[in-house]
Amino acid sequence: MKKLLLSTLLICITLSAFSQRNDKEWFASVGLNAINSQGTQSPFGGIGDWANGIPFSAAIELGWTSGFSIEQAFTVNKFKEGDLIDGATLTEDYTYMSFDTHAKYYFGKHIFPKWEWLDLYANAGVGFFTVDETNISGNLGGGVQVWLNRRQTLGLRLQTIAKFAFDHKESGFDNNHFQTHLQLVFAL
Repeated sequence: MKKLLLSTLLICITLSAFSQRNDKEWFASVGLNAINSQGTQSPFGGIGDWANGIPFSAAIELGWTSGFSIEQAFTVNKFKEGDLIDGATLTEDYTYMSFDTHAKYYFGKHIFPKWEWLDLYANAGVGFFTVDETNISGNLGGGVQVWLNRRQTLGLRLQTIAKFAFDHKESGFDNNHFQTHLQLVFAL
């Protein structure tokens, strides 16, 4: 219960920071996600081992200085009865929900300075997630964003995030996992 209260407070503070609009760049994204919780250290595995029952993800992002931004994301997914999580076959359905706050650094312009349609980035942050119980995670990831128009108001994003649970030994299903997103990005 304390974790839930602490996480809810953290999310409220983060969201209130986003509500103070200024002249910086704002982006929203919406799309799909898949969760790999196979109990391995690799983000790759059989596609059938990934949760994709309710694969919704959404985020809002604020670019506050050249190359740096902050993002608040929300995702929902579902593990179905018979799915494999960390080597255990599920006997019932479980809903996955997460709230993640990430700092991002866009470094693609340093590698491909003439490719304005391509953004590469790395992100790191914290998250709150639940499958059977609640847990907090430290997150590391990265992705690629392709702009579909010259004004960079519509894009497509692919990213993978490794989520390292703080209480992974005692948490059952709520432990380390990978989450992959495919999203449309809109300038606000």
